[in-house]
Amino acid sequence: MPVLDVQECTKQFGGLTAVNQFTLQIETGEVVGLIGPNGAGKTTAFNLLTGVYAPTSGDILFQGKSIAGRKPHQIAACGIARTFQNIRLFSTMTVLDNIRTATRLNYRPGLASAIVRGKAFTQAESESTERARQLLERFDLLKYEDFYAKNLAYGEQRRLEIARALATQPKLLLLDEPAAGMNPQEKQDLMKQIRDLREDFGVTILLIEHDMKVVMGVCERIVVLDYGQVIARGTPAEIRTNPKVIEAYLGEADAADHAP
Repeated sequence: MPVLDVQECTKQFGGLTAVNQFTLQIETGEVVGLIGPNGAGKTTAFNLLTGVYAPTSGDILFQGKSIAGRKPHQIAACGIARTFQNIRLFSTMTVLDNIRTATRLNYRPGLASAIVRGKAFTQAESESTERARQLLERFDLLKYEDFYAKNLAYGEQRRLEIARALATQPKLLLLDEPAAGMNPQEKQDLMKQIRDLREDFGVTILLIEHDMKVVMGVCERIVVLDYGQVIARGTPAEIRTNPKVIEAYLGEADAADHAP
């Protein structure tokens, strides 16, 4: 059973079809890329998977159960987390509290215990803080735990957003242009981190990315969207030589740059 099975999903906004009969199957432990030109429907696809939009038609199965039309918090509780193209941290909260907030999805002491600050609440708070600090250490951010998130450098904010998503203990992690705005060294570090995430956290990864070096370097399979439809799917080697992909997105020069 695929961990994710998207079955002919279509999303229409009035007369505009943003995604048209989109299909995607991802097996547990895979790293899959979703690429295409601007406006191809990639972010709309992510929004369908995470409950921002409900599909106009089609179905989305996660671990064999339909999640189509569920609310974002319900889908997060099922085990799907995401980052965003434009970083969406809690900018005036500390780095530590950004992570602690996300851990609350799994640590729930109950309203009564929270009001009276009972044993269950105290234990949950302690576990939340410990889990948050472990994640910050893993992403080399522990030294900034008391900083406001807005005061971190751009690359550090990107890492914090990934760490916050992982704090929900997802089974499927969606990364929306994680390399956007990064310098070459930061991109190299990001590629290693993405490779390590699967091993360290046992998470399956789907990512949108325009940087082809990142996509070709970390993804085992790639799906290509154009005008809301899948025009190709395959390994990086197959995608970089696919005539439809070269014409619609890569271009001859870019495809040559990433040839083996």
